[in-house]
Amino acid sequence: MKAKMVYLCETALICMDAVITYVDGSDPLWQQDYRTAVHGPVVERRYRGWETLPFLLRGIERHMPFIDRVFLVVSRESQVPAWVDRENLKVVLHREIIPAAFLPTFNSTTIELFLHRIPGLSERYLYFNDDIFPMFNCSEEDFFPGGRPATGFARHYFAGNDFKKQTRRSYVLARQALGLPKSHFFLRPQHTCTPMLRSCCESLFTRVAGQLLRSITPVRNACNVNQYVFLDYALLSGRGINRRIDNQHISLAAVSPGRLAKIIAEPKRKLLCINDVDMKPERRDAFGKALVDALSKRFPDRSRFEKEVPAE
Repeated sequence: MKAKMVYLCETALICMDAVITYVDGSDPLWQQDYRTAVHGPVVERRYRGWETLPFLLRGIERHMPFIDRVFLVVSRESQVPAWVDRENLKVVLHREIIPAAFLPTFNSTTIELFLHRIPGLSERYLYFNDDIFPMFNCSEEDFFPGGRPATGFARHYFAGNDFKKQTRRSYVLARQALGLPKSHFFLRPQHTCTPMLRSCCESLFTRVAGQLLRSITPVRNACNVNQYVFLDYALLSGRGINRRIDNQHISLAAVSPGRLAKIIAEPKRKLLCINDVDMKPERRDAFGKALVDALSKRFPDRSRFEKEVPAE
């Protein structure tokens, strides 16, 4: 049995957990839920999988020894991959943390608003999407220097797309929660794994629960508030730090499959984020093969989160 790791954060002895949100857009039961709730076809790019979850878990195990438990947040049991070892990877269903009035949901911003409600979640945790991979050894100080969550923030003045509109709304709401005056700019946190304080999330949610709940929609919308509201609140309240995490961001629109494989083989930063984009099926297939092949070479060893495959 794995020994429990504990660290001193401010005045309490606590562990650090990781939380991963995951969706398998090819699951027929999930697709039926979507069609029934949304009354439209599934937007493939937003929900398609690249079969990379095992490599994120292998990266966590290899490069983040300070992580104790890992929680996988999914909508239903049929979303849990067959290879998952549920003794070591803790599965959390949406209904365990999200009020029934907002289910089913196909909106990542909704799910992210309730992650701090995961039963037993530690005070400090890292939130991952499944497109972010630890590539080199990390330490807790990379994310929580002195026990405070550190994330890089960039200043923006114009919100030209739906995502930036969400980001601006989140920043405005965080300022309102703290009684701060309006600002002529908004902050956008860097896109990487996110260091979070559970108590900070709970504090923000308590202060502006009405506004948060009114922003919820079944699918993504410019009027949503996203999880950046928690990061903004932590920074503005003095609990967070504006310091960039060592992250390399790659858009599939800007590289070839061969270039992607080379980046994975020779990464430049501790974390690598690979951002999906719209593309034709044949190009998607080429990227999928290059991605899995390269990650398989980078992370060949099974993690404790995967069931052992019986020998033939």
